[in-house]
Amino acid sequence: MGNKKEKTAPDVSVGADTEQPTSKNTTSSISENDGNIKSFEELQREMQLRSDPSYLQTISMNELFDTQYRSKQPLIDGLLYPGTYIFAGSPKLGKSFLMAQLAYHVSTGTPLWNYTTRKGTVLYLALEDDYRRLQERLYRMFGTESTDNLYFSVSASQLGNGLDEQLARFVAEHKDTKLIIIDTLQKVREVGGDNYSYANDYQIMARLKSFADAHGLCLLLVHHTRKQNADDKFDMISGTSGLLGAADGAFLLQKEKRTGNTATLEVSGRDQQDQKLYLIRNTETLLWDLQKAETELWKEPPEPLLDEIAKLVMKDNPYWEGSPTALVALINVNIQPHVITRKLNILAGRLYTEHGILFRSERVHEGRKLRFWKDNTENA
Repeated sequence: MGNKKEKTAPDVSVGADTEQPTSKNTTSSISENDGNIKSFEELQREMQLRSDPSYLQTISMNELFDTQYRSKQPLIDGLLYPGTYIFAGSPKLGKSFLMAQLAYHVSTGTPLWNYTTRKGTVLYLALEDDYRRLQERLYRMFGTESTDNLYFSVSASQLGNGLDEQLARFVAEHKDTKLIIIDTLQKVREVGGDNYSYANDYQIMARLKSFADAHGLCLLLVHHTRKQNADDKFDMISGTSGLLGAADGAFLLQKEKRTGNTATLEVSGRDQQDQKLYLIRNTETLLWDLQKAETELWKEPPEPLLDEIAKLVMKDNPYWEGSPTALVALINVNIQPHVITRKLNILAGRLYTEHGILFRSERVHEGRKLRFWKDNTENA
């Protein structure tokens, strides 16, 4: 029990929007799972082997569990996550108003309907608007309540012709960027004769997804639907199935009547629960309000291990470090030391989401050391 320490948090760059980070020495941590640090010559041979075209890089199940991966901290709980999403609907349906609503809530960190929202910088490329129309729309929706975390542009380059560099520069200048909205996808597509092939659609989405994943943010791409109905409503998204196939998820907005104020918003994604939300549009502000959700969001069952760790890392003691054996001795959970590190690798994202606690495991001369510290910037 003497391993419990009170000290300042380690010098780790963690911002308010930081997700659970991977260890800086992820490669070496995999190499050290057996307790033996690889020599320079061994690492050099590995690098040469990987450069061989016939080499297939693999990872064992043991290595998979012994590695801590960066988790996806949601922008809006249960609704919007880092990645690349399509937001589709018919023209003149109110998509841009809902995009402005999403952008405003993420940039201010205020809940959207009954969904918890995390604050971050937002870039909205309103490529079918002008600044006068944007000004009038935002004033009608939010009055004069403003934010300096929400940026707009009504002109941008196309993919492969400057857009990639423009987005990269914006993110470099605004480190806490969480969301980029491109309204619409068609405005930034490269011009070519093969625009609507499966391969071209997939390549476009894969390119955008690569950017979103590299920067840990969400790219939300506004797009149109076809007039034809389909058994699977997401098949109504204009273009080939390559768009949705490469995306992380999609939103589909549909009105029950063209002249009515009610609509449904269907959500489907790789790592989230499918949902159907019933919305109604305020005729005065043109904001979309939630009437009901067809199904309740599934919630993770309680995890005693995370609750016990939260007790260790309180406000008056925001940092703890020690060996897995020392941690097992301190907590009221029946678990073996060799198992606890693996379980924490898997639950690290949830530990941060539920308790605002960051976790890192590393090998030191004495053995493995676990570190926990409270992210005091999360509410800054």
